[in-house]
Amino acid sequence: MLSNEEKQQYNRHLILDEIGTQGQEKLKAAKVLVIGAGGLGCPVLQYLTAAGVGTIGVIDNDVVDQSNLQRQILYTIDDIGKPKAEVAVARLSKLNPFVFFKTYVEKLDIDNAIDTIESYDIVVDGSDNFPTRYLVNDACVLADKPLVFGSIFKFQGQVTVFNYKGGPTYRCLFPDPPAPDTVPNCSAIGVLGVLPGIIGSLQANEVIKMITGIGQVLDGKLMYMDTLTMEQQIVNFQKNEELTIAVLATDYDFFCGIGIQDTNIVEISAEALEKDREQYEVLDVRTVAEFEQFNIGGIHIPLDELSARIKTIITTKPLVVCCQTGIRSKRAIEILSEERDDLEVLNLRSGLLAYPG
Repeated sequence: MLSNEEKQQYNRHLILDEIGTQGQEKLKAAKVLVIGAGGLGCPVLQYLTAAGVGTIGVIDNDVVDQSNLQRQILYTIDDIGKPKAEVAVARLSKLNPFVFFKTYVEKLDIDNAIDTIESYDIVVDGSDNFPTRYLVNDACVLADKPLVFGSIFKFQGQVTVFNYKGGPTYRCLFPDPPAPDTVPNCSAIGVLGVLPGIIGSLQANEVIKMITGIGQVLDGKLMYMDTLTMEQQIVNFQKNEELTIAVLATDYDFFCGIGIQDTNIVEISAEALEKDREQYEVLDVRTVAEFEQFNIGGIHIPLDELSARIKTIITTKPLVVCCQTGIRSKRAIEILSEERDDLEVLNLRSGLLAYPG
């Protein structure tokens, strides 16, 4: 039930036929976890708080920096050096006293992800790095929670919803992370100050639609926006029925190629492999679905099965390990180097995406 004060606070929602008292009570009963209180997290938190989402969790282990103030609208010059999660909640509490906040001044990791996410109905990802994105996705799949995703790059942004009623996940759209250092963050290339406000507001909009049951959720649809032209596109994508997420990965930095010692990995170009194909054996570590869609022959062992099947690899030729982009193959080579020092192993540079034809 809404109190008289709450009815006054949410008057503009209550007079909307699509929301009304019933929708506002759904918002009040809802629990939403926002991961990251930075550029995207700030507008998400501000609008979900204003909308009256009853319980909001905020997890962020970072502190306010002066460079944040250009776009992270919950903070002021007086907040520099203070934990973002605590400052955000203190300010949001003044916006809406009817919301209960749970603050986590810590990093989301494989030890706390599922336990934290399980307490909420919906998760919003406002993170800015690929290891966290894959971790959040996998934890949401395992906890069966919908995930509202947003990302920004200079003047462009993307929004979608993953794992909505068993729908496609982040891994269905992005099975491989980009190579390390190929997608710089805003601290390296900059970002238009209003962009995270636009994309974060759209993320909050998806949350409100899901809670109240109005409109059409961006399930299986990636919305792309360019703020320089104001052009928008909707890209449809499908669930990968072959993909199974049974457990969290042991190391998401490793999965994303962070910390892999490239200097110890010998690489071969797609052109060189094609030219002397008979001189090499190929090990493809992609999924079954990827292999069936396109392959260049050789041995096929999905990466998650490699450790168990590593002794079945028999060849006297140099072994070229390949995947779609060259990231999973590097991880496979590290596994091979630990258990099969009898093999001469090379990585297919840039993966099968670079293969001729």
